[in-house]
Amino acid sequence: MNSWWLRGWPSGRLLFVCGSPFVGQSRCTPVLAGRCCRRWGAAAVHRPGARYRPARLPLSTVRSLRTAHMSSSTSARPPYAHNSAYDYDLVVIGGGSGGVRAARIAAQHGARVVLVEADRLGGTCVNVGCIPKKLLVYGAHYSHDFEDARAYGWTWPDNGRPVLDWSQMIRNKDTEIARLNNVYQNNLEKAGVRIIKGRGVLTDAHTVQVDGGNTLSTDYILVAVGGRPNRLSGMPGGEHCIVSDDCFCLKRLPRSVLVLGGGYIGVEFAGIFHGFGAKVTQAHRGKMFLRGFDNDARQFVAEQMRQAGIDLRFECSLKSVEAIPDAESPEGRVLRAHLTDGSTVMVDQVLLAVGRHPNTEGIGLDKAGVRMVDGRGTIVVDEYSRTNVPNIYAVGDVTDRLNLTPVAIAEGHCFADTVFGGMDRRPDHEMVATAVFCNPPIGTVGMTEERARQHCAEHNDAVDVYRSVFRPLKHTLTHREERTLMKLVVQRSTQRVLGCHLVSDAAGEIIQAVAIAVKMGATKADFDRVIGVHPTSAEELVTMRQKVPEAN
Repeated sequence: MNSWWLRGWPSGRLLFVCGSPFVGQSRCTPVLAGRCCRRWGAAAVHRPGARYRPARLPLSTVRSLRTAHMSSSTSARPPYAHNSAYDYDLVVIGGGSGGVRAARIAAQHGARVVLVEADRLGGTCVNVGCIPKKLLVYGAHYSHDFEDARAYGWTWPDNGRPVLDWSQMIRNKDTEIARLNNVYQNNLEKAGVRIIKGRGVLTDAHTVQVDGGNTLSTDYILVAVGGRPNRLSGMPGGEHCIVSDDCFCLKRLPRSVLVLGGGYIGVEFAGIFHGFGAKVTQAHRGKMFLRGFDNDARQFVAEQMRQAGIDLRFECSLKSVEAIPDAESPEGRVLRAHLTDGSTVMVDQVLLAVGRHPNTEGIGLDKAGVRMVDGRGTIVVDEYSRTNVPNIYAVGDVTDRLNLTPVAIAEGHCFADTVFGGMDRRPDHEMVATAVFCNPPIGTVGMTEERARQHCAEHNDAVDVYRSVFRPLKHTLTHREERTLMKLVVQRSTQRVLGCHLVSDAAGEIIQAVAIAVKMGATKADFDRVIGVHPTSAEELVTMRQKVPEAN
């Protein structure tokens, strides 16, 4: 049927035109302004108590309305009005994910933008974070894949096995990172952003000095300099230790590693080095690692890591490190690590994964009057990413809100749209899904069981938990002692799913899709109505029916 349905009420009320002729597949465009009611069988505008009155509009009329709205909200909007008192409308200090996105979008809105970056474009994520780490995760997992292949009939001549060329893998990784650096640069240049290589320092609220002699006057400043790993410079032997940034340029794969720290970085690198064949010990001062994640999930991962052969030591930290000459070691020495539990560990490398801090030291924020807190240089911002200085903003890890690349990108985009696009956009930090690429990986969105119980108790409510642990189909032949955890946390009164927590090979991929449902307020009944894809691990999310009994 070549016509569209419009549901609303008479003149003077606000209507939405829903852009699809198919039931349940509406794209809503505000003709004036209003609220869209999405229900099975209709996409409608309503007011409380109003009766729905269908009105049929010709397709040509609806198209003209949509075209008028889209042109008025995008192409017809006047470009940003420059402030002639300054050379630039925006100077972005830092070329990471958040800074690059902000610079590009601001330039597309018509702003005169310059981006200052001392190192490679892409920041932590592209150069020494998410991307190279995920490549190492893939590489480390091949050792398991080769072993498991035998269970599926694969053999190698003379009972041999594949051999890792660490140097080749690092070279290939570097090639991919260089490609991404160029992509970032090309996108910025296409948008009209000027890129200056150097370190940017604020001399006042409207001036940025770049080493090399450039002085930039600007209406707005965006600080997006990211963060860096903490080093234990005060610890005896701290100079012998490495941090996560160093892991991506090691000349040789260490035979043994001590990982200090229980955050996601430490847990991920413990799995990476173990997957490549190193003997791994991980020490953490707390009773359990991955603080802030669901207790079931982190305990489950700890059990799986121990079964795989990683030596986990909780309530244990590092006292000192000393280098011992060793002619048989590729490094010409080994490290003796003294732990607080009285033991010593002999390893090739000690990896410090003990947190990160903002890169705000020495960039002139104090001269500009920007407020920082907690002794680490964290910049205080409001919901628009604005500092206490009205024309200075900050996004990403320097604000220590949610230190995730997609969050920094969203913050940068919202900043540019608000300041230079005339919109009112604030980043949404609620219900952000995330994954830990340990072995096995964790995927999570929403409240943990512990947080949900606390939240519901404060509102005279309770929580229902649905949990399933099983062997994935893949390992029924390999007999690998690897299990999958699926968990839903549900508010009892409304049956809304407050949180979802997975431990599975595909946890990162699955949780991205589940996050849409959780963020939209899906209920347990909504999950139950979905027919699963069989055979998959993810189908367990829509087939769990039995509540976990509450502990007395």
